[in-house]
Amino acid sequence: MDRLFEGLVAGLKDHGAEGLDILVNNAGVHSIGSIGQLTEEEFARVLTINVSAPLFVVQRALPLLRDGGRIVNIGSAATRIANPVQIGYTVSKAALAALGPSLANELGRRGITVNTVEPGVVQTDLIGDYATVPEAVAALESITALGRMGQPEDVADVVGFLAGPRGRWVTGRTLDVSGGTYLGPLMPE
Repeated sequence: MDRLFEGLVAGLKDHGAEGLDILVNNAGVHSIGSIGQLTEEEFARVLTINVSAPLFVVQRALPLLRDGGRIVNIGSAATRIANPVQIGYTVSKAALAALGPSLANELGRRGITVNTVEPGVVQTDLIGDYATVPEAVAALESITALGRMGQPEDVADVVGFLAGPRGRWVTGRTLDVSGGTYLGPLMPE
């Protein structure tokens, strides 16, 4: 964290900037396992990276964050999907989503908005080799109302909206950006 903020402060100075306008907490790790498989070590790791790191990054960034700034946390649609084999991940992302409204309420007087974006399955390194298995891709696409896996730009565009001037009146919200993953019962065609 010290190294991150030393680099940030130096980078701002190098570019003649006096403060930070936008903070996006995008780092995260996945965890696969049921309640019986989840170890204390794995759960602590997931909570540290998915919850503690964003919380303390915000805390550390607050003196740099300008009034009217934006904070966007990247959560997961997993928080509304009862998947018993990713319980540690789901709990961590639910905690991150709960952080947003509390921060929004505290930072709102400074004009700082805080929102959480919850993507569904997006073709990134997080899904690993699943994107190369046609059957896995077909299964993931079948649970999405839009019939496809998400692309990074699908999420980035929503983050850009929230971080930009048009998102100035949205705060304390969690936005599902999953292409309609598990909206309801799926009927065979």
